[in-house]
Amino acid sequence: MLQHTVQTPYMVGEVHFYSTELNGNPVLFDTGPPTSGGEAGLVEVVDLPRLKYLFITHCHVDHYGLANLVLEKGGAQVYIARMDAVKFSRHGERLVRMTELLRQYGFDDAFVRQLRESFQRNKIFPTAPERYRIVEDSPELAGLGIQWLACPGHSQSDLVYLVGEHAVTGDILLRNIFQAPLLDVDLATFQGRFRNYDAYCASLLKLAGLRGRRIMPGHRRYVDGVDEAILFYVTTLLERAGQVRPLRHLALTEVIERVFHGRLTEPFFVYLKASEIVFMEDFLENPGLLAASLERIGLFDQVSGLYAAVTQ
Repeated sequence: MLQHTVQTPYMVGEVHFYSTELNGNPVLFDTGPPTSGGEAGLVEVVDLPRLKYLFITHCHVDHYGLANLVLEKGGAQVYIARMDAVKFSRHGERLVRMTELLRQYGFDDAFVRQLRESFQRNKIFPTAPERYRIVEDSPELAGLGIQWLACPGHSQSDLVYLVGEHAVTGDILLRNIFQAPLLDVDLATFQGRFRNYDAYCASLLKLAGLRGRRIMPGHRRYVDGVDEAILFYVTTLLERAGQVRPLRHLALTEVIERVFHGRLTEPFFVYLKASEIVFMEDFLENPGLLAASLERIGLFDQVSGLYAAVTQ
């Protein structure tokens, strides 16, 4: 499996997509962003008219933004997660529910309007793929030698693709990056918000099963190992939860003000940090959920001291 790298205009920097052949057919995992540089990078390394399959780890713009270019250039079959299909088909309703969610957390109409403008300005929601299949409804993938794991946390739709010794992990396993667990409406019910923290604790049990595989991350060129990636993420979670803990009695908007002292002005960055803080607050409400998952995968002892300092 080959790793290909392109720059993005987003704060995360470089993003990777991957190519290989299965049963003599060219296969692509993710596409890179819908920028001129992203398009040039994709066209340079992938024979799009010959491409047979495209698998998307999760539909964030830097990972699926060129899906329609792939479809325009050839006859590839595109596969996405079920929750991403819901997100596309009910986009307008999702934005309404997100607006309601943000208001519940104390954000005013002006902020919501500015955030929507930021989404448009930064092209956070590019066009959905014109045609696609749902990974969870596609038993033919086993015949191609592809397995998949649903590992939500960063988003509701995070998928890990298993191909031989490789695991294409999108944004769920990264080296020294804490990917924001995005605040969003629960796409399964459209009632209330998605509980990223609960989902991540459950996903840890699946991620531990990737030990021994070669991890192909969405960012940073390599991952030292599954345990290292998990421990960095959990350690960061605990450290930031320690900052949030004394402020839990405050409204979310005031917590952001206290932590960042007015330095955050771009609405999208405020949204990202709000997402993180809600994640930390969920942990503080039920820290035992994380501890139990870490115990089951044999990693709790490595963070037990910090965990105790934050939760006692």
